[in-house]
This record gives sequence, structure tokens and C-alpha cells, in this order.
Amino acid sequence: MAETAVVSLAGRSLAAAQAQALRRRAHRPWPVPDRPWVQGQTWRDLLFAHWSLREDGLRAVVPDAISIDTFDGQAWIAVTPFEVTGLRLRGTLPVPILSRFPEINVRTYVTVDGRPGIYFFSLDAASALAVAGARATYHLPYFRSRMVVHRVGEEIRYASTRVGNAASLRMRYRPTGKPLHPRKGTLEHFLTERYCLYTVARGRIHRAEIHHPPWALQAAEAHIDENTMAQATGIDLPARRPLLHFAGRQDVVIWPLTPVAPAH
Repeated sequence: MAETAVVSLAGRSLAAAQAQALRRRAHRPWPVPDRPWVQGQTWRDLLFAHWSLREDGLRAVVPDAISIDTFDGQAWIAVTPFEVTGLRLRGTLPVPILSRFPEINVRTYVTVDGRPGIYFFSLDAASALAVAGARATYHLPYFRSRMVVHRVGEEIRYASTRVGNAASLRMRYRPTGKPLHPRKGTLEHFLTERYCLYTVARGRIHRAEIHHPPWALQAAEAHIDENTMAQATGIDLPARRPLLHFAGRQDVVIWPLTPVAPAH
């Protein structure tokens, strides 16, 4: 009984934090939608590992109707391992075990109709239910993976292999600096302060609005033993070291998809 009460209290705390994220809106580039959000999540121990590359290195794998964003003439691709906690539908509490799992995103940065956002090449998760749900409702390229996360002090040890061995990631990372909000106009702001995602379904580009407080980024270090996440999409990452940032926590609410433009 006591354990159930603790789980319920933790779930209520996460749900409250996600809903309260909407109290901070001044940092947004456009207003939040005037319809209800449908999903809450809390992201923990997230690493942004970014590589710059030429825009034409991504053009073949991004639909032509979607504009690829660049910063100082360079496009960017990120591999972002983290852990999802508190996954829930609006009006419900997170379900123990099912609401928490590791995830890895491979993404770039795009703009459609003047709204900068994120385009995902792949999303790997350790939850078969989350993969099936996201594919069905958000038409995102989610994949089921076998994933293990260990924490040793501040260090996160992360291992993932996609079912079928199509992509894998083995690394360890940790924060090395104090949390700071990226300033507008900086590369860090360009890479992280984005409040929608784009996907293509049934011949149209769709947008899902996202809201969260401003990112609190920390400098980070990482040791990557294996990384074929981008290669599985047909993208060769540059051999140089990535730009690294760590975020300890982000509380998020997400709206449903809406069609915004033809895909061709």
C-alpha cells in the first residue's frame, strides 16, 4: 500500500510539473495553440550531440517541400539519447513502468510556413507500446530497440540496439558545467529552442506543436564507443567530435498533428 502511494504521488508530481510548464510562455516564438494539448512527458538526462554538415548532405533524406535550416551556412544533425518519464494522456496519471523508458532521436532543423521546428529521421524507444502509439498517431519513424541505461554518479551509461541490429549506440556522458539558458541568436538557441515537429503522412506535411520551459543547457563530455544511428538513415556523420550539451530535465506538453502543406 505504501509503495502504491509513493508511485501515485510521483505520478501526480510529474503530471503537475508538465501542466505547470504552460505558465511560462514569454520565451515562445509564437503563441501556444488555442486547443487542448493531448500528451505530457518529462525528459531526463538528455544529451544533445550535434554535428554540422553541408545542407546537401541532408537534402536526399528530407522532403523537398520542407526547408532545411542552416546556421552560418551549415545544417545540423543531432543524436539525442535520454529517458522518457511521466508519459501520459491529458487528464490521466502516468502508468507505472509503461510511462518510463529510454529513447534516442536522430533529428535535424527545418522550417515550414515560417515556423522553425524539428524533423526526425528516426526515434528509437525501449517501449513497444510507445513505438506503436507514436507510429499510429504521429506518423513518426519510431523503432523498437533493446536499451539499457545505467547511472554512475553524474555519468549516464547508455546502450541501444535496434531490433534487427539496424542501428546501435553505445556511449557514456555527463554534464561538466552549470545550467544556462541559451541566448537568442546563438547556435545553442538555434539548435534547441524549437516548439514544433514536422512529419509527412498521406502526402501532406503535418505539424505537432510542443511546449516546454526554456532549455537549461550544460556543457558536457561524452565517450562514444559505437554510433550507427544516423548511418541507418543514410547519413554519414563527420569524423570530427560533436558539439555536446546536457539537459537534466524538461517538462513537456504536446498537441496533436495538424496538416499544414502538401508534401510535394
